[in-house]
Amino acid sequence: VNARQTKNEIEITVTDNGIGIPQNFKEAAFQIFKTMPNDIGIKGTGIGLAICKKIVDKMEGTIQIEDVPGGGTTFKITWPVAVVS
Repeated sequence: VNARQTKNEIEITVTDNGIGIPQNFKEAAFQIFKTMPNDIGIKGTGIGLAICKKIVDKMEGTIQIEDVPGGGTTFKITWPVAVVS
């Protein structure tokens, strides 16, 4: 978990070492009850990222999914400084 502030934004990044999220699933990952098919038996409800996106959107921010070289995912969340202060 990392955080930084620029003049206009606050950015928080959370990185995991999981299986990653394929490029073609990155937009659907934020839709409620959408789960990513995988070959290793990991199951989810499809609720977590949908809730995160709803909260970030309500606070006028953005949330993005980025790949981590070698596996894993980084979730990058930004908010305008005025909303958070």
